[in-house]
Amino acid sequence: MIEVTRLNDKKLLINADLIEKVEESPDTMITLTSGNKVIVKESRQEIRNLVILYKKEIFCREL
Repeated sequence: MIEVTRLNDKKLLINADLIEKVEESPDTMITLTSGNKVIVKESRQEIRNLVILYKKEIFCREL
């Protein structure tokens, strides 16, 4: 899960595996595989970095 900030400053956890696309125009809109859309304060690049960190955490854990 990644933590993002809605435009009203409320924090939200999103399952990074369910992100279909991220668009900036100018606000950042995350579209999930369910079709739900969330507008957030973070940039597209920040979302990308959060997803990369999440994936590294999942796949690089010691067993």
